[in-house]
Amino acid sequence: MAKFLRLLKILHTVGRYRLDELVHTSNSPRTLKLLLLIFKLYPRTKENRGKRIRHAFEELGPIFVKFGQLLSTRPDLIADDIVDELDHLQDNVAPFCSELFVEIVERELKDSVENLFKEFDKKPLASASVAQVHTAVLHSGEDVVIKVIRPGLEPIIEKDTQLLRFIAQLVEKFTREGKRLRPVEVVDNYRETIFDELDLAREGANASQLKRNFEHSKMLYIPEVHWDHSTRNVLVLERIYGLQVTDVEQLKAHNIDLKLLAERGVEVFFTQVFEHNFFHADMHPGNVFISKENPQDPCYMAVDMAIVGTLTREDQYYLARNLLAMFRRDYRQVAELHVLSGWVPRDTSIAGFESAIRAVCEPIFEKPLIEISFGEALISLFKTAQRYQMPVQPQLVLLQKTLLNIEGLGRQLYPELDLWDTAHPYLERWVRDRFHPKTLWGDFKYHAPEWMEKFPQVPHLIFDTLSEVKQLAKIAPELKEASKALKQAQSGRRPQKNLLNLIGVCSLAGGVFLALQNSSELVNLPIASLLLLGAGILALILK
Repeated sequence: MAKFLRLLKILHTVGRYRLDELVHTSNSPRTLKLLLLIFKLYPRTKENRGKRIRHAFEELGPIFVKFGQLLSTRPDLIADDIVDELDHLQDNVAPFCSELFVEIVERELKDSVENLFKEFDKKPLASASVAQVHTAVLHSGEDVVIKVIRPGLEPIIEKDTQLLRFIAQLVEKFTREGKRLRPVEVVDNYRETIFDELDLAREGANASQLKRNFEHSKMLYIPEVHWDHSTRNVLVLERIYGLQVTDVEQLKAHNIDLKLLAERGVEVFFTQVFEHNFFHADMHPGNVFISKENPQDPCYMAVDMAIVGTLTREDQYYLARNLLAMFRRDYRQVAELHVLSGWVPRDTSIAGFESAIRAVCEPIFEKPLIEISFGEALISLFKTAQRYQMPVQPQLVLLQKTLLNIEGLGRQLYPELDLWDTAHPYLERWVRDRFHPKTLWGDFKYHAPEWMEKFPQVPHLIFDTLSEVKQLAKIAPELKEASKALKQAQSGRRPQKNLLNLIGVCSLAGGVFLALQNSSELVNLPIASLLLLGAGILALILK
């Protein structure tokens, strides 16, 4: 009953904001057509479609707000005007009572708040759709923040994501854009993402890894995790004191070097992506602060590490070379790299793909470099590739969104920021260093133990392979005869005899191959071998 009422609430919200006007249906069942007619009873609104979607998500509650925030990270699927509005979605959620917060902390940490902390502030510091944060002081005197997952959230998420998936299935089946947008895949990705956010131990581990990566750097500071006070549902972190990254007036009042700060933001991004291969993928302004300690040597401070991204070594390499080729306007190489990387099918026409990339990128690069958006150029490139059947790759989508966030923050801090000028030498150096003897030697040392472990097996593998080749060579004449029989069968001569020849030889070959294998994973291997051998012999006798 509760699920039915929730569905009615969703349908009412869809009608109220006339989201039905955004859906173009064809070959729809009568039930859906009747539902769309009912929506037309609601008055029309003058708001643009982006605002209508944003207001609908805000009205439907925190789970839909989080879903909207996820959609805002998919500029490859969602129109730019909708993405811009979804970027403004905020977790304006009323806090739950402090007594319940204390109860959860004490249950998880198996001790009273008085024993655990020297001081504890019952007033929330922040309240969002997934978690709530309070401040405290450890007995050692360190200031900390305590993050707790909202109680009873998992059943709500489960119900709402089931309803979202049902709606997504309807959209995918009965709308023109359904197949392209892949809404079911998007909802499934959202479900996985939000359940990951419910595991604070995962977030703590991400924070520890990022802190270790920048341990000797002055560019980014990550708060320390207090693991002895943390569990899956409770996370205790060092409390940081910094300036909001978007508060430019305060930054100027503290004499922060804004030019250097903006350039360091770009360097932090590329360091995470290409050197560490582990990047903070949720660097919106609410998660980024600036240290006040050394204004002329500014340092970023980041929180909320629930979402991180990684790339394969191959993706790193092809991405770096793609960006450099774009910078040089070498569209031929961009097209070739997409094919070599497997991002688009091997049979893609290089010339046609190159022409499509040129048509998209040339208008962008005709602008002065200072006006070009690095992130938007990359998104335009991937959108073009999708017309050539490039599948959506979550790791690249996270990368796009993070780059847009970093670029937006950098230009807000220092409007004259030339991101290309900052990124180009970095990428050139990274590609050059990738093939440096020191790097190659490091790769060799990394893989050497595995190679040494497998090396004693190499002679056996060689002899086994030679034995198999020898056995297959014995039936080569039969295979040749089968090929001849197949040609005769195609020309209409002796079809039955030729077919039996083919079946017999293929069965014999399969039986020999299986008999030669010695795998414990194939439980019925001897039986399968005997059956295939028997079928082959019988077919050859009957011919």
